[in-house]
Amino acid sequence: MSFRDNLQHLRAERNMTQEQLAMLLGVSRQSVTKWEAMKSQPEMDKLLKMCEIFDCTLDELVCGDLTGRAVPATAAAIPAGPPTDVCGYDEHQRMMALKVPTGVALILLGIALGLLLEGAVELASWNGRDGLFVIIVLVGILAGLALLVPAGMEHTAFQKAHPYVEDFYTDEDRAAARKQFSAALIAGLALIFAGIGCLLMLEKTAENWALFLLMLFIALGVWWIVRGGMLLGRVNVEEYNKSVAEDLEVEDIVSAELDEARREALLAQKRHGKKLGAVCGVIMIFATIVGLALLFAPVLSAPDMDSWTPEGTSAMWFWVAWPVGGMICGVVTLLWEAFGRED
Repeated sequence: MSFRDNLQHLRAERNMTQEQLAMLLGVSRQSVTKWEAMKSQPEMDKLLKMCEIFDCTLDELVCGDLTGRAVPATAAAIPAGPPTDVCGYDEHQRMMALKVPTGVALILLGIALGLLLEGAVELASWNGRDGLFVIIVLVGILAGLALLVPAGMEHTAFQKAHPYVEDFYTDEDRAAARKQFSAALIAGLALIFAGIGCLLMLEKTAENWALFLLMLFIALGVWWIVRGGMLLGRVNVEEYNKSVAEDLEVEDIVSAELDEARREALLAQKRHGKKLGAVCGVIMIFATIVGLALLFAPVLSAPDMDSWTPEGTSAMWFWVAWPVGGMICGVVTLLWEAFGRED
């Protein structure tokens, strides 16, 4: 019995399409097609993954005869019908939509607590701020990064394992996501407005509490808005497939078991992004040179804006070079994306 016969039988008894198996293995459908046509052989890590999926040994899969074996009780069959999520994409995206906004909210909550407790304990000041404020803010940043950094690493690992995901969301799923985002956006804005209201009411009587409540409601509002936006973005599977080329390195794309057409498309998109990044990098380097020149040139040294002389204006505006550079990068990006797709 050949590997091809075993693979076709194992897929059939689980109602698994080639696309679904490809997503589980992190390869393209064309790769599975070539395996079953005996035009190529899967790599060892893919064979081992198939052994886990089909609950068999490597010898049984490659050399044995599995066509007469009953389906193990622990084996999960995929129901027939429309495409389904067989690689855990939705669960992964929901996890990201929980960890990322929570990490951002923790950083903002650290600032809120720092503003509330500033001056509560006599500590040395740092850069004009109470030492306790600085400590609490740093703890909040560490707490946020403790969620954001592992989440980013998990997302990168998921992209490497699944460089292509078949779109399984229905129109009803997308409509529900849009509705959920609208509710989250309204709730988030309402919380932020509530924080501003607390600031206006308590600013004169309890400044620390006013600032604390402002940042607290901003953190909650940002959590709702970011989570709603990420849950909405998860149903755009096409955008996920496009983003793989931007996030994965060239080596990952080359080593991925994809068909040549998709590999070339991903590499072309990667080259497109690198060119755009290089252009924006040059623009920002030039902006930095201009900003430093405005700051340190001997004739540009005014201490304030009261002196409107040739020696007294430009040094006050050296920082403008970076926002202007950023806006130029934005314009270049829009034009590049609009007219550079033919590349």
